[in-house]
Amino acid sequence: VAVFDINSGEMLFSKHPDWVTPIASITKVMTALVLLDSEQPLNAWLEIPAPDLETRKNAYSRIRIGSKLKRNDLLKLALMSSENLAAYTLAYHHPGGVDAFVADMNKKATNLKMIDSTFVDPSGLSKLNVATASDLVKLLAEAAKHEEIQQYSTESSYTARFKEPRYSLAYGNTNRLVRRDNWDISLSKTGYITEAGRCLVLMSKLDGKDIG
Repeated sequence: VAVFDINSGEMLFSKHPDWVTPIASITKVMTALVLLDSEQPLNAWLEIPAPDLETRKNAYSRIRIGSKLKRNDLLKLALMSSENLAAYTLAYHHPGGVDAFVADMNKKATNLKMIDSTFVDPSGLSKLNVATASDLVKLLAEAAKHEEIQQYSTESSYTARFKEPRYSLAYGNTNRLVRRDNWDISLSKTGYITEAGRCLVLMSKLDGKDIG
């Protein structure tokens, strides 16, 4: 656990902040950063590919293979609803494909001085995606600089409209706290796999301060 003041960087509370553990879908925050760094057009339509073995084995998706959705909608579904195939699709359409995307995730971690973090897939389904709470402090602080990540990760619900074929799917946020008026949440990401347990990164206003 690590709780900190986003603006000053002051650590307010911690418990075993340097334990290296799987981080599950918290991984998708790094996926979002790498995607935004690539500066690919967010309004481009992307075809949904057949999932890789990790995604196919460990996650169910309602998205139809071969249909298309805009890149920004895929990012929104990955962040707010933790849609694993959406995250994989973003990496698949990265220059150089999934392998290049994962390499860029690790480069970004190095640049952020996340010294105990390793990424092997864009969705967080693998137990080999690991970090420490101290490293996730750095990840959250960087993500907070991006309006898209703040907005997309905190929407309570969204209906994605696909084409070829045309159909719609409704999604809800995996963090119920974003629906509560007494929580002023500006960034959120949940995660769960058996090896990681339940994970959460979150930024909220507390006594007028941005607390992560």
